[in-house]
Amino acid sequence: MLTRHLKCHSMVKKHVCRYCAKGFNDTFDLKRHMRTHTGIRPYRCELCEKAFTQRCSLESHLKKIHGVRQQYAYRERRSKIFVCEDCGFTSTHGDEYYLHIRERHPGSPALRRYYRKHGHTGAAGHKLGAVVLYPGAGYYL
Repeated sequence: MLTRHLKCHSMVKKHVCRYCAKGFNDTFDLKRHMRTHTGIRPYRCELCEKAFTQRCSLESHLKKIHGVRQQYAYRERRSKIFVCEDCGFTSTHGDEYYLHIRERHPGSPALRRYYRKHGHTGAAGHKLGAVVLYPGAGYYL
């Protein structure tokens, strides 16, 4: 956590917001910031339907407004939620999320990262990590 925090003080920002050009050193921080532009609020209160951009905001709301405390053991990880940053689709299952991305947003950077990470290959047997995607024009080797 300290290493991550120290990055925020660096003058070099590797991840830039496409809406306002604000820079970040962490992809998580950029995603969280971009939701202020897109309006995507994937964390919804099941008690009153209010929605939030961050899980911690939902948990704070549950505690302050509804008196619900989240009980997590020390260093216990919460269940992961997959969020489509293009349209707000959410899923607790990675396979369902990537199927959504492939069908609805085939030029998405998230899909390209997934292909690179998992070493998927195209129809001709070429590794998709080596493919350059051009939105609207298809795949080019």
